[in-house]
Amino acid sequence: MTYTASSFDTLPCTPGWVTSGRAENPEDVAFRSGAALSHLHLVLAQPDVPQDLLRARLVLRAAEVSITHMGRPERAADLRDAVAFLQPGDNPGPAGEVYLSWQRAVERTVSVKAVHRALPEVEADQIATWLDAGQGAPVARAAAVLQAVIEKRPRDHTATLLLADAALAQALGWSHVLPLLALGLKRTDHRTTGEELRIACHGVIAAAAVEVTREATDLARRAARLKEVAPKLRAKGADEAVALLLSRDAVAPTALTSLRSGRAARRFCDRLVELGPVRELTGRDTFRLYGV
Repeated sequence: MTYTASSFDTLPCTPGWVTSGRAENPEDVAFRSGAALSHLHLVLAQPDVPQDLLRARLVLRAAEVSITHMGRPERAADLRDAVAFLQPGDNPGPAGEVYLSWQRAVERTVSVKAVHRALPEVEADQIATWLDAGQGAPVARAAAVLQAVIEKRPRDHTATLLLADAALAQALGWSHVLPLLALGLKRTDHRTTGEELRIACHGVIAAAAVEVTREATDLARRAARLKEVAPKLRAKGADEAVALLLSRDAVAPTALTSLRSGRAARRFCDRLVELGPVRELTGRDTFRLYGV
């Protein structure tokens, strides 16, 4: 299948000197994290990057890290199942609650209110105090928030990572939280403070920014493919269904309510798998999930 050209083909690649070699001192680590963040900022500004889908994909990974830090066994497939088939009144379980917290954190413009919606057990005034805890450059501010939250809630890994990434997003002037620290901060990093913690944050952010840049480029390409085949989908409600697929990590056919029926939705998803831009994510014959 031939796909039409799109500006994702010209998305700038991360400079090789950012990813090659190993930073030998704190100055090098900080320089590389700044360069990687600057490059990521340029990539995120590209119109072909599906912002909602990118955040949804990163949220799944951030939730998986949070769950791992809690010592729980659930992984990405379990988290998808815990949330995708929820009915009103259902209990998603501890792992599902963590995943939902991350989803709520990125759904709205970053603010105290948005973070409180994701972490309702934390007082809004306390969230505001923490988000104001850091001073200086973005990574230093995020590290200061991280340390402040760890001191008060040492076992609440979800709140710690979420608030640190919220502080980073605010400092960078981004409209929404984008998980970065949550992708790579280790449990042992939570036991460090001061300069050691800042250096760890610089290293994690540098690696995560490069990783997210690759993910954004890949999703831009996948989204372009889906938009190209969309006109071939003559089902009523196809446009709304495509829009949903471009905003979520995983979609159950039952969520595609714009289509005529559950059977029509399943046929629609299977057709997209045949055409190439969508994947079936579970490997099951029933209760399937689909994603770009």
